[in-house]
Amino acid sequence: MATNDAMIVAGVRTAMGAFMGGLASVPAPQLAAACVKGLVARTRVPADQINELFMGNCIAAGLGMNPARQAAIFGGLPPSVGATTLNKACASGMKAVMLADQAVRLGDAELVIAGGMENMSRPPYLLLKGREGYRMGNSEVYDALIYDGLTDAFHNKHMGVFADRCAQKYGFTKQQQDDFGVRSHTRARQAIESGVSADEIVPVEITVRGKTTSFATDEGPLKFDEAKMRTLKPAFGPEGTVTAGNASSINDGAAALLVASNAACQRLGLKPQARIVGGAVYSREPEWFTLAPIGAMQKLMEKIGWNVKDVDLFEVNEAFATVALAVEKELGLPPEKVNIYGGAVALGHPVGCSGARILVTLLNGLKRTGGRRGVGTLCVGGGEGIAMAVELVS
Repeated sequence: MATNDAMIVAGVRTAMGAFMGGLASVPAPQLAAACVKGLVARTRVPADQINELFMGNCIAAGLGMNPARQAAIFGGLPPSVGATTLNKACASGMKAVMLADQAVRLGDAELVIAGGMENMSRPPYLLLKGREGYRMGNSEVYDALIYDGLTDAFHNKHMGVFADRCAQKYGFTKQQQDDFGVRSHTRARQAIESGVSADEIVPVEITVRGKTTSFATDEGPLKFDEAKMRTLKPAFGPEGTVTAGNASSINDGAAALLVASNAACQRLGLKPQARIVGGAVYSREPEWFTLAPIGAMQKLMEKIGWNVKDVDLFEVNEAFATVALAVEKELGLPPEKVNIYGGAVALGHPVGCSGARILVTLLNGLKRTGGRRGVGTLCVGGGEGIAMAVELVS
């Protein structure tokens, strides 16, 4: 390890709430605050030693000023800890960790909390012409969830339209995509039932029928009905193959990681889990965002000198089954090494959270399987892909 390496001390996440499910009433900054509290408790890091917090968030309408700052204060960090909210669509959470990595490597910070947050059950509806006035006639109400989170800004089409194009390019059938969805759900359910996923999760207090309870179990995989999923119709056109069952679900959740310098770890007695080996972003035509993770992973591997055989586990965000299938096909990834605890088709894809969530899950998987090297990647709305590599330390 180099003296300026950035280390991941620990990572946590909330359980993933279903759309309008158990976490629907909890604003995204409060979900992130639960992760901040949990992270500080697990690592026993003095809160006043943390230099900054970076938190990704995609759909910020109605959240109030600087959601990351809210997460920091509500999470128990002192007012002296600065906070920055960033939006890089699906990459928001992972980009936050990249910024933490850079801050530590450059010596600008020694201890940074980084992650992502999203509550897709809560975005408001928008009156885009309300400021100037309507004068007369009908107008349109926009759903911020769809407008800011799920629509390509360059073609004004739902992201799923381009997922269908990806499936068509590779000849992926609906059955192949459904089979992938079953794989994701099966692995996620097994992780829940065996207690594996519980290691990642910090509880969120919610109120149900006037009583306070803890929300600590991913909702989606436990409701899965394979027979029903296989009967779902194409969601983005009659000739398509992408359905609500083989695409990621709409969900609520947050995740956070503590990134530290070697010096801070030694000074405070922190035991790092892994070092951040590197990260990469790859950009191309917006309509082919589905294939951008391939370029991001190739760019990353070249940068750090790894190849596929050097990597023990992969986390490929399952925005759509066809994205993960394309990444596996193009890069020759062994399916048994990809998303071993299920992915976004089963757990869901809270957009601003997922980039951090897959890193938390990746670390858990490496630790449990005895692996050492891991890579996580996501497709990103707007035509980008992002990837990060980590390596466990003894």
